[in-house]
Order: sequence, then C-alpha cells, then structure tokens
Amino acid sequence: MGDLVLLDLGLSHFRSHRAARMALDGRPVAIWGPNGAGKTNVLEAISLLSPGRGLRRAGAEEMARRPEGLGWKITATLKSLWQVHEVETWAEPGAARQLRIDGKAATQVMLGNIARVLWLVPTMDRLWLEGAEGRRRFLDRITMSFEPGHAEQALTYEKAMRERNRLLREGLGDPSWFAALEGQMAEAGAAMTAARRRSLSRLAAAQEGAETAFPRADLALLDPEGDLPEDPESLATLWSAGRRRDMAAGRTLTGPHRADLCGVYAAKGAPADQCSTGEQKALLISLILANARALAGDFGAPPILLLDEVAAHLDAARRAALYDEICALGAQAFMTGTGVELFESLGNRAQGFVVSDVNGCSEISEGSLP
Repeated sequence: MGDLVLLDLGLSHFRSHRAARMALDGRPVAIWGPNGAGKTNVLEAISLLSPGRGLRRAGAEEMARRPEGLGWKITATLKSLWQVHEVETWAEPGAARQLRIDGKAATQVMLGNIARVLWLVPTMDRLWLEGAEGRRRFLDRITMSFEPGHAEQALTYEKAMRERNRLLREGLGDPSWFAALEGQMAEAGAAMTAARRRSLSRLAAAQEGAETAFPRADLALLDPEGDLPEDPESLATLWSAGRRRDMAAGRTLTGPHRADLCGVYAAKGAPADQCSTGEQKALLISLILANARALAGDFGAPPILLLDEVAAHLDAARRAALYDEICALGAQAFMTGTGVELFESLGNRAQGFVVSDVNGCSEISEGSLP
C-alpha cells in the first residue's frame, strides 16, 4: 500500500495566518493552543486540498485575512501513492478560488484523483439531532471520497432543479421545458442515489469484523416519500406526475435532495438521535474510521484525516484507543486540542505543533509531545 501524506504546508494571508509553514514527516500531527489561536484554520486550509468548499463551506472572500483583504494562498507538497505533487490553491480579491497541480491549472475533480481528505469537526456533533440537510451533506462528503465525480452529478442536479423550481413558481407550464429539465435531473439524481447507496455498502463492509474500540453504526438512506427510484426513467416519471402538486408548493417536493441518512447504534439497537452525547461522538468517529479503512483499500492509501477538537467527549482510554487505530491504519491525521496533555498517549508516534496568537496574528511553532 502506498502513502497519502502532506510533506509541506504553507499559508499566506489565510484567515488568522499572515504567513506560516509546516514541515511534515508523514506521522500524525497534534496541534494545540488556546481557543481562537487559529488551530481550526490550519485544518480548513488542508481541507481545501480536496474537492469542495472545505470544512467550513466558506466562500473565497471569507478566507482572506482581515483587515488586509489581499487574497490568500495555500501551497502544499503532497505525496500521493508513489508520486509527489505540488498543489497550490488561492483566491484574489473579488475572484473565485483557483487551483494548480504541478504548475498546471486543474479542476477539483483532478484534485480528488490525487488527494482524499476526511474530517470531523465539532459542528458535526449534532449531526443526528439537526435537520436532514446536514446528514445529506455528511453522506455526500463520504460519497465524494469514494467517487470524486459525485460532486459533478450533485451540481448538475441542483442546477436543473433550481431552474425547474423557477418555472414552478412562475407557473410556466410548457411540458417540453419541464421534460428537458426533469430528464437532466433524472440522469444526475439516479447516479447520485446509486453512489450514495454504494458508499453505505462500503461503510458497512468496512465496519464488519473490524476490531475497533468504537461502536458500529448501521446506516440507511431514507426518503420521506417512500423508496426513491434509482433508474432515470422512474425518477422522470415521478416528477412528471407530480408537477401540479409541485407547482402549488412552488418547489420540487420529491427526489434525492429530500433523502435522509438514518443511523442506529447497532449493539444497542438505539436510533442515533436517542443516544447520549458521548455515544453520538463515538458513532461519528466510528464512521470516519470506517470511511478511512474502506478508502485505504479503494485508493491504495489511507486518507488524510482532520480531527478538530477530537478529544471532546472522549475519556482518556477512548482517546488512547483512537490514536492507536489511527496509527494502525497508517493515516496522517491532523488533530487539534487546547492542551498538549490531550495527546500524551501518542508519544513519539506523532509530530507536535503549537499555535499561538501574537498581536492578532496566528503563529505556528514545533512543539514536544509528552
């Protein structure tokens, strides 16, 4: 099996970091410092080395350091399997984010072919308690990790659906317009649903028989309208038959955009939303680890993991178990916490960095683990 690791990371005018560089050796990385120092900003920068808008889903303008507003840039040296790539992504003021791989302009799908990045952030702790949109986004990130092209299918679907919704609101009833848009939605929507279900099967297989300290989560893709067809013809028929109802509502009421992810704590048979806060956190960690194990087999190397404040709601024994699993997997995990003591059980298996705030500017320096 090959490696997928960052060897070097540079930040320029990104969030709270005016200029920062981290030289990395492939081991897991522990990052500590006080709240507000800029630890999560480092993880966000790394998340932008994968397709999508990063772990905060922020726009390009939001990432520029204030008050300068000069734009921002992230540079990275990435070892992917047996090749080394130079990756740059940046945004000038008022312009969209750009990407270059090995000196050439690149698409996000091309980035997904060389880099797989998974993350767990505190806002995801409420995954099972919030609305279905957050769970769909969580599942789609997992699906994109397996199939980077899933992002393009989702964009195609959303674009066609927005146009159909506009026609519905305006009461425009030309059947040929609707049929054309519904045909586009059906092709992309069927591919989305099939990819999501393949991802759930891969997660189930990765959890089956795995020796882990974290509980197994049984997952299912549900639709409030019943079983969602996977074939384009059935989807197109569904929307064609529902035009009058959708027109009354002013939006598309059925389809992959309404699907929900259902989770169950397998050992207890308890729905995830009825589990304790600690159990919900453990279930999320279990899914991220299962995703990483499955990707290691698919991609040929374990993904890069971003675990923000991962120690929250974990006791010392479970923290140690998590670190052991990360090291056994061989993943380069970037983990943040407020104190170095949270990473004591890692010892020399990880690199350490301290992030501090100096006059409103984040600074990164190497640190020693206990």
